[in-house]
Amino acid sequence: MGGPNGGIQDPRHTGKHPELQSKVITPDILVNPHFASLEMLFYEGSQFPREFKGDGFAAEHGSWNRALRAGYEVIRLPMRNGHATGEYEDFLTGFVTPDGQVWGRPVGVSVAKDGSLFVSDDGSRSIWHITYTGK
Repeated sequence: MGGPNGGIQDPRHTGKHPELQSKVITPDILVNPHFASLEMLFYEGSQFPREFKGDGFAAEHGSWNRALRAGYEVIRLPMRNGHATGEYEDFLTGFVTPDGQVWGRPVGVSVAKDGSLFVSDDGSRSIWHITYTGK
């Protein structure tokens, strides 16, 4: 019904259910259109720096029908005191070549027992293992 910014009528459904328009809320974090978030988790591992604890990680599958590519990455969703900061940052990127060809599309993200991350990728049919070794 409403748009991503809360209370905005979807132009494809003008006039339908106006009683719901005021009930639409603004999401805590707005991501770019066509990112196609497929899976996310909240990090409770211990391998990454302490400031990552409780942060979200989301697999962005990416756009399939845009000339200007968007998504194709894993993003980190910083949390403060259990609440989203409203921002996100690139975490795992590089799945689009400089000429715009896509070779990887993140699907899922999970935490291993040692606190590292696994990311499934149906573009390259791979599972990426991300470890932290320090700065």
